[in-house]
Amino acid sequence: MYPRARLDALGDAVFGVAMTLLVLDVRLPEEFHPRDADELVQALLGLVPKFLPYVVSFGVLGLRWLASIQVRSHGEMFGRKYVHWWLFYLLLITCVPFTATVVGRFANFAPAIWLYGGNTILICAVAFRLMALTPDIERGDHLRRRYASLMLLMVTSMLAIALSFVSPRQALWALVLNFAAPVISRSGLKSG
Repeated sequence: MYPRARLDALGDAVFGVAMTLLVLDVRLPEEFHPRDADELVQALLGLVPKFLPYVVSFGVLGLRWLASIQVRSHGEMFGRKYVHWWLFYLLLITCVPFTATVVGRFANFAPAIWLYGGNTILICAVAFRLMALTPDIERGDHLRRRYASLMLLMVTSMLAIALSFVSPRQALWALVLNFAAPVISRSGLKSG
């Protein structure tokens, strides 16, 4: 058996590092030396294609972290099967900075979107499995919100992949819909 506090600490650390690593690809080249303010502004505007994957990925990771801390369990110890799935989940989380970098550099190629979308779909699938394995999980609105946000991420990831066949550069915008997850889950709970 493994203590929940240690798993929570590892999860917090992995999310924190992954979220920090995202920004490392949003930078001006070391050899860039602008001659004037206009050239600097143009170079900064040139970073916009890399900034969107950063913002989307930070949001995706932030929402996944928030959702993971909202799931409540009365259990303080977790079994080996749960821990193995948790480690696989964290592995997928650590892949987000890489997939975001690929999208930031190659947004006009559909396979970059497939890689990013595939990783987020796997994150959702493993998160669903983890919820099924969570011992003594506490039922309630927080759990319904978690399911709703996972479904939204899965659907928007599939939408991004589908859109990549038409316009890879625009496909990533489908994932921006995830920022509406808190609003969607709140309104769904009020009507339900």
